[in-house]
Amino acid sequence: MRKLRGWAAAVWDVLPRPLDPVRSIKLKLGLLVLGAVTVAMAFFWWQIEWIPPRTTITALLGVLIASQLIAHGMTKPLRDMTSAARSMAAGDYQRRVRATSKDEVGQLAAAFNQMAAELGAADQQRRELIANVSHELRTPITALRAVLENVVDGVTQPDSATMRTALAQTERLGVLITELLDLSRIDAGALTLDREHWPLAPILAQAVAETEVMTAVAGRGVRFSMSVEPDAVVLADQVRLHQVLVNLLDNAARHGPPGGRVWISATSEPESTVIEVRDEGPGIPVAERDRVFERFTRGERAGGGGTGLGLAIARWVVDLHGGTIAAVGPGSGGCRIRVMLPNLAD
Repeated sequence: MRKLRGWAAAVWDVLPRPLDPVRSIKLKLGLLVLGAVTVAMAFFWWQIEWIPPRTTITALLGVLIASQLIAHGMTKPLRDMTSAARSMAAGDYQRRVRATSKDEVGQLAAAFNQMAAELGAADQQRRELIANVSHELRTPITALRAVLENVVDGVTQPDSATMRTALAQTERLGVLITELLDLSRIDAGALTLDREHWPLAPILAQAVAETEVMTAVAGRGVRFSMSVEPDAVVLADQVRLHQVLVNLLDNAARHGPPGGRVWISATSEPESTVIEVRDEGPGIPVAERDRVFERFTRGERAGGGGTGLGLAIARWVVDLHGGTIAAVGPGSGGCRIRVMLPNLAD
């Protein structure tokens, strides 16, 4: 049966298309109906050798008029799609096509509307990405330029404090570029995981130590407390899990009060590993808890200085592990981010 269908499709593909030069589908439908009526009239004449001229002409004219009236409604979505496609080529993604028909044209119109909505969303994301990246790049570059100009003009001396400021801005640029490269790999689907069983305590300790250095350079004076079972293990890509932990710890340190405390705890169960990071900041309102994991979104929490990409990358890594990440707990009086990673291979 499959071979028969393939043969039939091949035959249909090679059949001539005599109406291809006609530029109007309405006219094509009219010619199709007119041709069918002409064949019927010819058969009628062949059987009785006579047809009434007036009746035949009137019938043919009626067929042409009726076919054009019916074809107008049938082809209206196609004309609308043509106009909307031209508008999309000019950058307007707001045009939509009326898709009330239940036939193939209606299905095509519905698919066209969905495509237009997705293209519009992608174009909006592209514009927001360019605007946000430009803003994030301008801040550290402006600060670094000011520091270097002061040194060149002799306003400030190139002492350790000045160089530390320049280094902090350079590191901020490096973090942003690294996160943008990660996002490009995410969108391209070019990153894979190398999952193995790892002791959990050393991974958390390394992430805490790295974040302590970062917060000390920034002068935030945040204290970290870690609680993890010594023999706990996790099934994960060690590099990517470290990236998630550092992002969460740095996010908690930045949004907590100066000199505050950040807690990180982990428990390993037979089927999953649960990691929680908690701070003393203002918390995340319930309405903002999903949005904080979107790109370049910081929510309404106080403080900042981050790129708004860390939590988006963390969610992608956790999703790639088959786990979940969410903001839990009360909407004020501290934020708690919970990560759950499965300990069983897929």
